[in-house]
Amino acid sequence: MTKYVPEDVEKKWQTLWEEGGHFRVEADPSRPKYYVLEMFPYPSGRIHMGHVRNYSIGDVVARFKRMEGNNVLHPMGWDAFGMPAENAAIKHKLHPASWTISNIDSMRTQLKRLGYSYDWRREIATCHPGYYVHEQRFFLKFLEKGLVYRKHSPQNWCETCGTVLANEQVIDGCCWRCDQPVVQKDLEQWFLRITDYAEELLADLDKLTGGWPERVLTMQRNWIGRSVGAELTFPLAEPVEGADAITVFTTRPDTLFGATFMSLAAEHPLVPKLIAGKPQATAVNAFVETVRNMDRIVRSAEDLEKEGVFTGAYCINPATGKQIPIYVANFVLMGYGTGAVMAVPAHDQRDFEFARKYDLPMQVVISPEDRTLDPAAMEAAYSEPGLLVDSGDFTGLPNEEAKGKIIDWLDGSGRGKKSVNYRLRDWNISRQRYWGAPIPVLYCETCGIVPVPEKDLPVELPRDLAMRPDGRSPLPHSPEFVNATCPTCGGPARRETDTLDTFFESSWYFARYASAREAGRPFNPDEVGYWLPVDQYIGGIEHAILHLLYSRFFVKALRDCGYLAFDEPFQNLLTQGMVIKDGSKMSKSKGNVVDPDLMIGRYGADTVRVFILFAAPPEKDLEWSDTGIEGASRFLSRLWRLVTEELGGLLMPVAACAPAGELGIDGLPPVFAELRRREHATAAKAGADIRERFQFNTAIAAAMELVNFLYANVDALRAEPKGAKAVSSAVATLLTVLSPIAPHICEELWQQIGHAKLLLNEPWPRHDPAALVTDEVEVVVQVNGKLRGKLTVPRDADKAALEQAALADANVAKHIEGKTVRKVIVVPGKLVNVVVG
Repeated sequence: MTKYVPEDVEKKWQTLWEEGGHFRVEADPSRPKYYVLEMFPYPSGRIHMGHVRNYSIGDVVARFKRMEGNNVLHPMGWDAFGMPAENAAIKHKLHPASWTISNIDSMRTQLKRLGYSYDWRREIATCHPGYYVHEQRFFLKFLEKGLVYRKHSPQNWCETCGTVLANEQVIDGCCWRCDQPVVQKDLEQWFLRITDYAEELLADLDKLTGGWPERVLTMQRNWIGRSVGAELTFPLAEPVEGADAITVFTTRPDTLFGATFMSLAAEHPLVPKLIAGKPQATAVNAFVETVRNMDRIVRSAEDLEKEGVFTGAYCINPATGKQIPIYVANFVLMGYGTGAVMAVPAHDQRDFEFARKYDLPMQVVISPEDRTLDPAAMEAAYSEPGLLVDSGDFTGLPNEEAKGKIIDWLDGSGRGKKSVNYRLRDWNISRQRYWGAPIPVLYCETCGIVPVPEKDLPVELPRDLAMRPDGRSPLPHSPEFVNATCPTCGGPARRETDTLDTFFESSWYFARYASAREAGRPFNPDEVGYWLPVDQYIGGIEHAILHLLYSRFFVKALRDCGYLAFDEPFQNLLTQGMVIKDGSKMSKSKGNVVDPDLMIGRYGADTVRVFILFAAPPEKDLEWSDTGIEGASRFLSRLWRLVTEELGGLLMPVAACAPAGELGIDGLPPVFAELRRREHATAAKAGADIRERFQFNTAIAAAMELVNFLYANVDALRAEPKGAKAVSSAVATLLTVLSPIAPHICEELWQQIGHAKLLLNEPWPRHDPAALVTDEVEVVVQVNGKLRGKLTVPRDADKAALEQAALADANVAKHIEGKTVRKVIVVPGKLVNVVVG
């Protein structure tokens, strides 16, 4: 080849790599392993530039770690179940299975065009029975251990998608998938006891410090939401069926004596019982219906107008013995504590606003030392530290000291106890949709809930059902699927028609890659023990809570069930920024999408990779630029011309960063020594940028600088045939450093130079620290602190020589002409500052 034709070069090497199985790996305990993984995609049918960025970052890391001598696992698969595929299939009058499989085929072809170093033998699709049979086994094991349970309660319901959502899947009151409003609906659902692991999930974040972005760690800590306080019992003045008290959680037991009313969430199960037969029932029910469907974020906002309704019922303050009224309030949520709040209006601003609105009493129980608070004159709640007043035996104590003493007092009389509360709620895993893994349980009128025997797994999702135009699941209407025989009593039974939340599949896929073709068990212990945990995980910040939290929980639960032997799935996490165009995230609706296939067809995969990695550091958003990708294309064309034309005939197969003794540059012009210094500096900088900081943009910039130096000195380098080895070493280093980023063109040029072995199998160049030392340094020259020039001088030049050289510089002389030199400040090797007056 004399002309650079990206398509020809890339097809050639992609075919050779695939046919040669060069990215296939096996566990090898004699070698250090490195597992790099990008979050697997939903098979939408087309990859987008966000995918390209994510997977290009991962591929550079995988190739680089391989060059460093690691046994690298780099797999790919498909998050193939879920509502988007089902909705799209219904829209296009196709079955979700055929839609999904067709999309996987298209996206696999696209990814292969980009030359990613995946071990495709390990490819998985979560919609395959050979995959979800294992998670059905997990479900049964969790059920056996009590980690799975079923309960009836208000759930987040998306009418558009026709299914419930976990709390984590409700974003600003809307469905995370379709962005439509979410309402509350009473349903019986399956849950995973993620709250059983709340303390460990929180504590183990410390193990990830330094490996995960602090922003993600903070988001997870906040979502888990640990708070220490007290659980208190407020007896009901008139007990109702099944209850004689209200239990509250509070972080402020020091204010208990000031609780003057009780606030319940609209969803609190006691509300219907408290209002039964009371004249307030109609008003309360209407208020409850309104509040239940309010946005959760709005309900918890500080600026929400506080509203409520009296239930007609009372409870008793356990500290004062006084009856206090029970209200339903719009700012109280069931998602925190018990869904009941002891209201202390003198010391909580939300309670203060509520009390003022409904003319409820206030009782000051914490007072500053320098003044007395009058409830009638207060314009806001007092929430600062102080001394307890009107608090029985605790009066006079500092409020922080009083917290523990009040808890001990209540505990001694059975009215309260110290408690830890979490914001985290159990994970609702039921979905009322078709395209998901069937939940492996049966319902028998005689035996109740019966697990499907393991020998009968998988419970396969039938592929012959017609989709309903309204998006509702056809499973409940399929007698062939629903009707079954109870394995316990032999009587008639019906199958569960809910399917598993798609996050159930994505919470363990990374472990399946270790032994993806294992049939009778989810993991080969030797394989998973070698490869896991993942050394480097790469994906978007939008998964900081849902996917990452669920995956962490799943690993711990599988560990406790005997499947795994580690605590955390991902040792290191890189969250890449978005690809944006015209100031916003690429979106079909905004018309600012750039098709990767078009870019690859026009410029080649290597150009797309170089641009996507050069345009911004990985953690920052990347602004798409047509001129930017054209610049990347010009750079690779210059690289091609440099090797095939400008230095053509001069280059030979010499190792990257070849030892000085093999180059024979002694006695040659200084340009050869400078070339060697720049070569080794490029290897050192690019290696550190990729290894330590994932700063691919600066690694590419270092390679560009070496290309520019070679172009600028082509004539001088060609004029000395004895320097051919030095030039060849520099070019070998250039191609090796660029090969993880632009692998096709570098592999082709490597072969054209005459190297017998594949560049793919070359180690990362080892720079010689001695080569980085120069005999000359650049010194900045200032006049009165302003830059006026730069000097290249011998490294060992003394102060007198530096001063003389600075004063002799033409530009410096112009700026001091006619002025008196007061002082010359010299910092050897760095700076000369001429002070004039």
